[in-house]
Amino acid sequence: MFTIEDLRDKVIAGVSITPSEALWISGLQDVDIIGLFAAGSSIRQRFRGGIIELCAIVNAKSGACSEDCSYCAQSSKVSTGVAVYPLREEGKIIEKALEAKNAGVRRFCIVTSGRKVGNDELTKIGGMVSEVRRTGLLPCATLGLLNKEELSYLRKCGLVRYHHNLETSESFFPEICSTHTYHDKLKTIEAALSVGLSVCAGGIFGIGETWQDRVDMAFALRALDVDSVPINFLIPVKGTPLGGQTVLPPFEALKIVSLYRFILPGKQIRVCGGRVQALDEFNCMVFMAGADAVLTGNYLTTTGRTFEDDLRLIRQSGLKIAGP
Repeated sequence: MFTIEDLRDKVIAGVSITPSEALWISGLQDVDIIGLFAAGSSIRQRFRGGIIELCAIVNAKSGACSEDCSYCAQSSKVSTGVAVYPLREEGKIIEKALEAKNAGVRRFCIVTSGRKVGNDELTKIGGMVSEVRRTGLLPCATLGLLNKEELSYLRKCGLVRYHHNLETSESFFPEICSTHTYHDKLKTIEAALSVGLSVCAGGIFGIGETWQDRVDMAFALRALDVDSVPINFLIPVKGTPLGGQTVLPPFEALKIVSLYRFILPGKQIRVCGGRVQALDEFNCMVFMAGADAVLTGNYLTTTGRTFEDDLRLIRQSGLKIAGP
């Protein structure tokens, strides 16, 4: 039988843990979880150092989405009262980008609702990407199920990273969405990688998945070799199919962060949506658990932490903020 220290030392030595070892980690309870957090922090320090990267997003097109993802407030198939508006003007996007840059953010992501953006929208977003790049920020985008040609166009405009989540394991995915498939998502991620874009891909937790699903998704992301892994925690929204779910307990949420650090030691583990709601006063432990990046500011349809609060948290944790 192994210990958490044995697995920590194995990972630090450059040896990947196995799915069965990952499942063993997922079963840790009580005082052993504190040891897991400490191990996650050691692995983060070994592979990522003491630098924390901040990213921010803008909801550039909201609501009226044709897809039926059960966790999402922007689906046209549910009534949530979320704001609905078409693609915003470039000036508004750049205003938000500059606000983020002035707060110390390194990456800025343009996000749109819907299965994918149309051709006219893609052209406009290409211009936005170029302008974001000129500010000195690293531009990212979340625009749905794009193909290789569309992603190549965005890269030529200056896009650095494409964000497209797997959301959960392949086996559980049909339980949360029926209007597109897990394979559709894989095709988009593989297309982004094939044109030379960095990829940010992760998922959402607390949607009814098991620890096996969590492990399976982590190993799928390891096989894809994505650069950044966003971890989102469900914020139940009234009117959605998952509106009655309970927010994950803080230590379960933090255990997911540590587990992913063990499985993906050299990747950015980026804690994003639901950080405030799931972690509450334990938010200060997110870096101890192994994260090296966070989404700061507001989310798409819900509130997050302020830039100032996150900058203070990073400094109080004895860590540094990634520069331009």
